[in-house]
Amino acid sequence: MFRIPRPTLLGILCLCSGIAVFSVQDLILKLLSGSYPLHQAMVIRSLTAMPLLFLLVLRDGGVATLVSPGWWRMAARGWLNFAAYTAYYLALAALPIASTVTLFFSAPLMITALSVVMLGARVGPLRWSAVALGFGGVVLMLRPGSALFDWAALLPVVAGLAYAMTMILTRIQGTRFTAPAMAFHGNVVFLFCALALSAVFGSGEMAQSGHASLDFLTRGWVMPPLRDLGLMALCGVIAAAGLTLLTQAYRIAPSSVLAPFEYTALIWGVIYGWLVWDDWPDAIGWLGVAVICGAGLIVLWSEAQDQRSAAAPTAA
Repeated sequence: MFRIPRPTLLGILCLCSGIAVFSVQDLILKLLSGSYPLHQAMVIRSLTAMPLLFLLVLRDGGVATLVSPGWWRMAARGWLNFAAYTAYYLALAALPIASTVTLFFSAPLMITALSVVMLGARVGPLRWSAVALGFGGVVLMLRPGSALFDWAALLPVVAGLAYAMTMILTRIQGTRFTAPAMAFHGNVVFLFCALALSAVFGSGEMAQSGHASLDFLTRGWVMPPLRDLGLMALCGVIAAAGLTLLTQAYRIAPSSVLAPFEYTALIWGVIYGWLVWDDWPDAIGWLGVAVICGAGLIVLWSEAQDQRSAAAPTAA
């Protein structure tokens, strides 16, 4: 009888829990996007997450991990991460959650392509075919030239590209730096960039009107009631909790087993979109979801097969 090892099962549980936690942040930011600027939510989120992440740093190696040689590389990675999530959050303001999450999941396909350039990886015909298929699904969901096309649909694709580059750098830096240290530096960059955006747009003088994504970026700061302030602060708690769960998952279970469960984010996206905004993908949308997810799973499966082949002992 097939039996899943206990650490692997616990890792899957941690990963699915972390994805569920982060999905709540997507819901909160989309709810707030009609009344507040993104940079205000980011500042409050980052300030709330800072002490929580610092406690994680103390638990995993101490303050020395923050200033280890080459620490600036962690900060450089944080800039890419900021670009990824800023584009993603701006897309959330204008698009259904399910569509935003699906287009963002072009990231595994981009990681495969970028690994050839940045890591010198060898990619076989099956994975290249899956990448091409997946990008076909992206085009299907974007619907260029259609009356339904919204330029904001390009934002999660940009987010996926920036996130893919971030993950490549994570692979490169992961052997030198701890996950909490990398997350802490990333959060510092988040705070710095959010404050810079606030300095530019915080007065509201450059506020746009007519498109949800632009409004979310350029709207001036608003004094929120305690409920909304609490929701923004909750995003910081979510960021710290989600990071802990995902880090624990990939620490105790094989990434090749865990990676497909990342797609559970789509389930939450569809559920929240349906329950809160009555959004439901049409036939073409579902086809795009199926193509992108299928291509991503093929890429992950092929990579897992290559890892097993490399790990197998050579026959005498």
